Amino acid sequence: MKKLFVIAMCLLLQTFANQAQALDEKLKIFEPYLGTWESTFSNGAVDVSHWESTLNGTTLRTLHSINDGAYGGESLIFWDNKKQKLVFFYFTTAGFYTQGELEITAENEFVAYEDVTGNKDGITKVKSSSRLSDGKIVVSTSYFKQGEWTKPESRSYSRSTKTVKFK
Repeated sequence: MKKLFVIAMCLLLQTFANQAQALDEKLKIFEPYLGTWESTFSNGAVDVSHWESTLNGTTLRTLHSINDGAYGGESLIFWDNKKQKLVFFYFTTAGFYTQGELEITAENEFVAYEDVTGNKDGITKVKSSSRLSDGKIVVSTSYFKQGEWTKPESRSYSRSTKTVKFK
């Protein structure tokens, strides 16, 4: 029993060590975003998002799920040496993915430009801005669909103890 406890504690400490990986200098702006966040949309849907450092701090990983896994996705954000930009890939449970670039616009603020592949609703591009202020992340998103940009949708995320779930 004592041996099992020691093993469990070692695994727990390893988990905390993995989550606490220092971010590479190119990703330092995202340090305040690390952890779990939650937003309730105007239609009542709940989005839980988790941000973590991975791959020895060279990559930022985000996971999110809406309504306990009805929809979800995972992003990997990293510095592309060839492009000299922050880039990312976003993979979804709906079978489509995006790839894009991030532009840092101010401290704790950035814009994401995405090209969408395989979206069944005809969305081909996404533009979003995110700002962390006063303990909240405010995200505003527009979609390029059928040749036009949609009106921006805005949502606010607060710290959360919930977990991201996939079905």
